[in-house]
Amino acid sequence: MILLIDAGNSRVKWRLVGESISASGACTHDATSELAACIETPGITRVLGCNVAGSAKGDALAALLARRGLALEWIGAGAQRCDVRNMYIYPARLGADRWAALIGARGIHPHGALVVMAGTATTLDILTADGRFVGGHILPGMSLMRMALRDGTAKLPPMGGRYRTRPRDTADAIVSGCLNAQAGAIERVFRHMDDPRAICLLSGGSADEIAPLLDIPFQRVENLVLDGLHRIARAT
Repeated sequence: MILLIDAGNSRVKWRLVGESISASGACTHDATSELAACIETPGITRVLGCNVAGSAKGDALAALLARRGLALEWIGAGAQRCDVRNMYIYPARLGADRWAALIGARGIHPHGALVVMAGTATTLDILTADGRFVGGHILPGMSLMRMALRDGTAKLPPMGGRYRTRPRDTADAIVSGCLNAQAGAIERVFRHMDDPRAICLLSGGSADEIAPLLDIPFQRVENLVLDGLHRIARAT
């Protein structure tokens, strides 16, 4: 079995796979007991991960696995992998999670795709029909947008609210504004794609909030990063 780990800014997500998915979960970086229990599963032969949470959190995860005798292989971006070509000016500077998500997306949709990861940050990455990553956009995710309003003002509420087309409450206005900013950015980038068969592949913690607002072809995907790590594992 192979253990796949996505160490994001806010949470650690994992998936244990053999012939099928046998376990999956998520936790914060300071509450890894469920992951520790998963590591005790007999038959794990390999661990692949990507880390954008920083070296200290990455080292902590590696140490957790080492106590079980497992070596953690961190995946980084490169010029080409699993039929995806990286057209970044400096390919190695692309975030490992974005790279894995692109590889995961390529295994799901054979044509052009806008690969959206709606997490702590929201990333919008353009994948062409021939497998080239030609560029992307990064904006603050939902939680960061709300935190910016909280920290930059004296009275705006940091929590609560619901999406409304015509908000008449401050909390609703904040949620609606942030969601419209997310959906508007996604739709704007998508409409500049020149592949008529392109779709948006939408993943990440805020995906379910954003999805109802999108007026473009899209597919909700649970975790594109782990999908990409699985493709990498099978290819190597």
